[in-house]
Amino acid sequence: MKLIVKLLILLLPIACFAKEKPIIIIDAGHGGKDQGARVRNFEEKKLTLRTSYLTKKRLEELGYRVIMTRARDIFLPLGTRVILANRRSPSLFVSIHYNSAASPAAKGIEVYYYGKGKQARRASSKELATSILDQMIFATEGESRGVKQGNFQVIRETAMPAILVEAGFITNSDERALLGTQTYLDKLAQGIAVGVDKFVK
Repeated sequence: MKLIVKLLILLLPIACFAKEKPIIIIDAGHGGKDQGARVRNFEEKKLTLRTSYLTKKRLEELGYRVIMTRARDIFLPLGTRVILANRRSPSLFVSIHYNSAASPAAKGIEVYYYGKGKQARRASSKELATSILDQMIFATEGESRGVKQGNFQVIRETAMPAILVEAGFITNSDERALLGTQTYLDKLAQGIAVGVDKFVK
């Protein structure tokens, strides 16, 4: 009995100071009347939702609690997404999108963070963006377009480290072919999840 008590006393400081895993907020871009980019039968709002569900699954396998701003094809104003995210603490915010461009040659993955505001949040967001982009490129062997600063409302007005992923161009025929497969979408999701996990650790 005394040995058990001693062990509990020794382990108590570890338990008290163990780093709490953050809640991960996954924001599937667009939805409902806002379809986002569209090429033929590819709609951004559908791709973002599919990728978000796969990312949620991957993160939960790593032991994280995940909350999605939208779990079906509904229109959700940007301000509402921000409010939903800011109610959760501690948390990280990951908004998932797909790109389009006038030039069909444009391709690759890029990740945005808000480069203004409090220094600590800015630095954490940039670190999160870098970790996620690195792991997405590793998982997919895709082209990196880099980590960039952006002024998107969902990463500007959220209170936690926040990033926005542009996971590929649906206007590029090669990437569009990949985005039509479950295998590739799962690689993107794996990259996001592992990137989050490496950032947290």
